[in-house]
Amino acid sequence: MTDFSPQRAALAGVVAIPVTPFDERGRLDADTYRALVRRLLDAGVRAVTPNGNTSEFYSLTPEERRLETELTVAEAADRGVGEAAEVIVGVGHDPATAAAAAEQARDAGARMVMVHQPVNPYVSQAGWVDYHRAVAEAVPELGVVPYLRSPLIEGASLARLGEACPNVIGVKYAVPDAARFAAFARDAGLDRFVWVAGLAELYAPAYFACGATGFTSGLVNVAPRVSTEMLHALRAGDYGAAMKVWERIRAFEDLRAGDQSAHNVSVVKEALARLGLCRRDVRPPSAPLPGELRARVAAIVEEWELT
Repeated sequence: MTDFSPQRAALAGVVAIPVTPFDERGRLDADTYRALVRRLLDAGVRAVTPNGNTSEFYSLTPEERRLETELTVAEAADRGVGEAAEVIVGVGHDPATAAAAAEQARDAGARMVMVHQPVNPYVSQAGWVDYHRAVAEAVPELGVVPYLRSPLIEGASLARLGEACPNVIGVKYAVPDAARFAAFARDAGLDRFVWVAGLAELYAPAYFACGATGFTSGLVNVAPRVSTEMLHALRAGDYGAAMKVWERIRAFEDLRAGDQSAHNVSVVKEALARLGLCRRDVRPPSAPLPGELRARVAAIVEEWELT
C-alpha cells in the first residue's frame, strides 16, 4: 500500500492556489507562471495547486491545464534543497475527463490531485461518491483530495468514499459554516482525512478550532509571508496572533468575496500587477477591476509594504 504520509503533511499547511498569468495576446505566460510558483516556494510554501479556481480552471483549455501542471511539477522538482514541495493538480469536468486529467498529472510527476466540486446541477449522495471513485480508482498511487462546496453532501458519504478508496487522503472543505464543518468532519472521520479549510485565511481560525490543519490561499500569491504567519500562529494555538493577521487581510479578502466572489481572481491579479509580477488580465466570466476597486487594492498593497 502506498505511504501517503508526505502528501498528508503537505496538506496540513498553506495550500497555495497560483494564478494563471496571461501575456499581451491572452496566452498562458509560462515564464511568468514559473516565476510566481518559484516565489511561493521560496517563501516556504510546500503545497501548490495548479488548475485551481484562483487559476481560472474553468477558463483554461485542456492544453493549458496540462501545461500548467507540467510547469508546476518542473519548478517544484528544481528546488534541490530543503523540504520537498507537493503538487496537487486540480481536475474536474465529466468523470472521464477528470480521471484522464488525474492520469496526466501522475504521468507529469505530481503526487496528488484535487477534484473540483462536480458542477452538474443534479448531484446525489451516491453519485457524488461514484464521481470521486472514478478519479481515485484511476490513480491509486496518487493522493486524492475532494473539493467540497455543497452543504448537501453528508459526512457519511465521504466515509463511504474513504472506505472504498484508501488514496482519498484529505478534503478541501469550502462550505461557509464552521459548525457544519465540525459535524461533517466527525461524521466522516476526523482522523481519517486531512482537513483543509477551503475558504482561505478568513475562515482558517474557526476551522482550525474545529479540526482543520491546513488552509487554501489565493492571498499567498501576493503576500506569502502573511499567509505563513497565520499558519504558524494557528499551529501554535495562538488564536490571538492569528486574528491579528485576520484583521490585517480582512479588507483584501472582503474585496475578493464581494458580489458572490465576482472579483475573486481579479483582486489578486491587480495586486500582483501593482507589484510588477504579472499582468492584471483575467478571462471571462471574470473581468478586470473597475477603477475605484483598483485604487483600493493599491492602497492595501502599499499598507502591507510589499514593494
